Amino acid sequence: MLDIKVTKTTAPKEKPAGALGFGKIFTDHMFVMNYTEGLGWHDARIEPFADISLSPACVVFHYGQEMFEGMKAYRGENGETYLFRPERNAARANESNRRLCIPEIPTDIFVEAVKAVVKVDEDWIPTEPGTSLYIRPFVIATDAFLGVAPSKTYLFMVILSPSGAYYSEGLAPVGIWIEDDYVRAVKGGMGYAKTGGNYACSLAAQVKAHDAGFSQVLWLDGVERRYIEEVGAMNIFFKIDGKVVTPMLNGSILPGVTRNSVLQLLTSWGIPCEERRISVDELLEAQAAGKLEEVFGTGTAAVISPVGKLRYKDDVMTIGDGGIGELSQKIYDTITGIQTGKLDDPFGWRVMI
Repeated sequence: MLDIKVTKTTAPKEKPAGALGFGKIFTDHMFVMNYTEGLGWHDARIEPFADISLSPACVVFHYGQEMFEGMKAYRGENGETYLFRPERNAARANESNRRLCIPEIPTDIFVEAVKAVVKVDEDWIPTEPGTSLYIRPFVIATDAFLGVAPSKTYLFMVILSPSGAYYSEGLAPVGIWIEDDYVRAVKGGMGYAKTGGNYACSLAAQVKAHDAGFSQVLWLDGVERRYIEEVGAMNIFFKIDGKVVTPMLNGSILPGVTRNSVLQLLTSWGIPCEERRISVDELLEAQAAGKLEEVFGTGTAAVISPVGKLRYKDDVMTIGDGGIGELSQKIYDTITGIQTGKLDDPFGWRVMI
């Protein structure tokens, strides 16, 4: 177990009232732990949420050595606090760490840190439908030098944000722009890692999509620019002629926790599903034949995000009747029901704090 020193704030903030937005409000406390080469992870502590001081020469600023994760805590029907599959986030964090030459954080330590800081700020968890306490664990490299080499010191931090829906539309279907100019990642790169550089390189296409009235960018592969990969903030699923398909993990796609949960749910329901390559031409053909029945994104932030229209070059495809599909709604209701304790959890995903 971690020996966590807890220092409570002497000036607690007022809890927010009204619409929360997403990732704009932060709780009273944060978890912090240092890493020093030769010593390992040490000095675990929970302290008041505050700015941190770093050298302008820090490796994280100049060479981008950092990783982050996204998780949520939920308030149950009887006041319990739940996490959703935190060990999967810990495992994915270490996949990112290995790719970025950041020291791994043992799974039990990662989960214990998250539990501890959520417990301290438990009264910040919102209870309105569709709300949750968003959890952002992250690691930054803190050595102060200008040279391309792994840092020898790091900070692991966990901050918390009471949040509403990720998209302002909520569960209403969103428009997705299939990007045919920029690329995000290629096999052998960092596409599967959760690191800031993957998101920074998506911003130009995101601005272009927003200017055209679309909520998110759907990326194609970086080599042939034919095969569907993922949306900027989520994985993507298509229901084509009764079968659900999603791009297979190939080294350039984030292995989403919600993605994995959806695949397990579909299998348990007996719904045919496949992980494979999906070309944009296949989508166009399925739409023309009336077989593209539903499209939805999956991710921690939005859980399920139905897609009402897809744009590719001069084609704008309306999915179904433009509303949320029956399967998308069922998946959303089931996952959120498990997360909040409203439904039984046959998979052992829910973890009580």
